[in-house]
Parts: sequence; structure tokens; C-alpha cells
Amino acid sequence: MRRWIGRIAKALGALVVVLVLAGCAAQLWFSRPGDLPPPAPGALRVTSHNVHYILLGQEAGPWSRGDWERRKIALDAAFKDLKADIVAFQEMESFRRGSDGAVNLARDWLLERNPGWRAAASGDWRAFPSTQPILYRADRLSLRDQGWFFFSETPDVIYSPTFDGSYPAFTSWAEFADADGRVFRVYNLHTDWASGGNRLRSAALVRDRIAPMIADGMPVIVLGDFNALHGAPTMRRIAEAGVTFPRVPGATMHFDRGLHLFGAIDHIGLSPGIDLLGGPFVMQRRYDGVWPSDHHPVVVDIALR
Repeated sequence: MRRWIGRIAKALGALVVVLVLAGCAAQLWFSRPGDLPPPAPGALRVTSHNVHYILLGQEAGPWSRGDWERRKIALDAAFKDLKADIVAFQEMESFRRGSDGAVNLARDWLLERNPGWRAAASGDWRAFPSTQPILYRADRLSLRDQGWFFFSETPDVIYSPTFDGSYPAFTSWAEFADADGRVFRVYNLHTDWASGGNRLRSAALVRDRIAPMIADGMPVIVLGDFNALHGAPTMRRIAEAGVTFPRVPGATMHFDRGLHLFGAIDHIGLSPGIDLLGGPFVMQRRYDGVWPSDHHPVVVDIALR
């Protein structure tokens, strides 16, 4: 018996060593330098960033109101360091049980600290979900239209539950024109992390909504938190509409610890009519020891034809 116990202990010890070595290898493989290269000349720089919700009813602890006070300077510093023209956010929400959605600390903080920026895909919470705004530089772009649809059997009913009845998830979108009058759309999504079935049906809905736009010649950007690795069925369904997803190097989800254990789950896809000039890049950076969020932002430089 002692012999078998010894063998089991050795096997478990060897397994622990293998797992530790695998984790170290993943950390090295999926980590990237923190700084971004400057935008390509003449490019539009587009970013996706999941910034995690804020719990208004909690004064301390992870993602609490107190935690927001700790990390809001880092979030603004990261926003500025992106040197972007469009930043699409996910989980940009401040809530407590029973709250009406009127408070959005992170959105309002960034707009206050960056006066040249405006919020698209945003509005009165009773008519427009506030969780996924798309911020843009008003000196380079003008907003033409905006909208949303939920990943649901009733996608045009606001806050409707997902296909399997779980918490609402959706796509927000905004249509922009640049200084030369070229028009394009940005679709900003966040799919269910827990249910593969929800993700697939959500991706099919995105595909069906954007396919007519692309077929009519509208340049389309699809970005966000896909909760899926590059090449996963979720992404393949959206790609059926004519969207190409360049591979994002490195990890985007890091558990608010800088742990880079697997590849990117945040992505940016481009339709015909859009040229990729630089990236994708991942900005894996913290500020005075503080991570802006539990996700890193993903960045591309593009040009409209």
C-alpha cells in the first residue's frame, strides 16, 4: 500500500510540475510589450476594450465603487495611450440591483477627461442600452445613425433575454462618415461566456444583420468580446457574411492579474472595402501597478477605400 501511495504522490507531483511549466510557457507565449506603435499615416485607429462593470452598491472589493476610484486614472491613461479614433467598449456599465441604468461612471469619466470625444451607440437607457457605447473623435468622424439588437428570439425588444433565457446580451452599432464623406458601420458585440449554443445563435444573428449591409457595399467593422478563440465556430459564422478576422497576437483576457494563459477572445473583423494598415495589436499595460480592466484593448489601423 505504501508503495502505491508513493507512486501516486510522485505522479501528482509530476503533474503539478507539468502544469506549472505549461502555465509559464503560455504566459511567455501570449504576453506582448505594453506600448503600441504610433498609428499608421492617414489611418483610422479602431479599438475594442472590455472594461468590466462597476458595482455601485459595493463600497469595497473587486469591481466595487471603491475599486473604480482606484483604477479610473489607469483607464483614462490607457484610453489616451491608444491614440485611437474609435473605441468600442463592452461592460461599460455601473449598476446596483434595481438601478435604472442612468449612471455610467466609466463612460462619463472618459468623456469628461477627453473633451474632443463623443459617445455613439448611447442614449436614454429606456430606449438604448448603455453598456456598449462607441466613443469617437469628433474632429475626424461624424455620427450618422446608431442602433442595437439583442441576442434573443425577439432581438428588437430591448433587454430581452438570450436564446436560452439567460441575462441579456446584445450588439450595439453606429454609422459614421469620415472627413471625405466615406460612410461605414461599427458593430460592437459581447456574446455569452457560459453558453456555446448562445454564442453560435448570436453569431448567426450578427451574420444575418450585417450581410445585407456588406452586400450593398457598406464597409463594416465587427468587434468586441466574442468569448471565443480565433477560428472558433462563433467567428466562422460571422465570417460567412464576408468579414475577415486577422489573428490577434497574445492574450486579451488576463483575469485582472496579468495572467496570459490562452489566446485572444476579443477580436476585430473587417469587411471588403476596408484595408488593414497595421495590427492587430494588444496593449498589455498597467499604470502605477493598476490594470485598467481584466481585458486588454485590441487595436487595428485601417483605411477606407
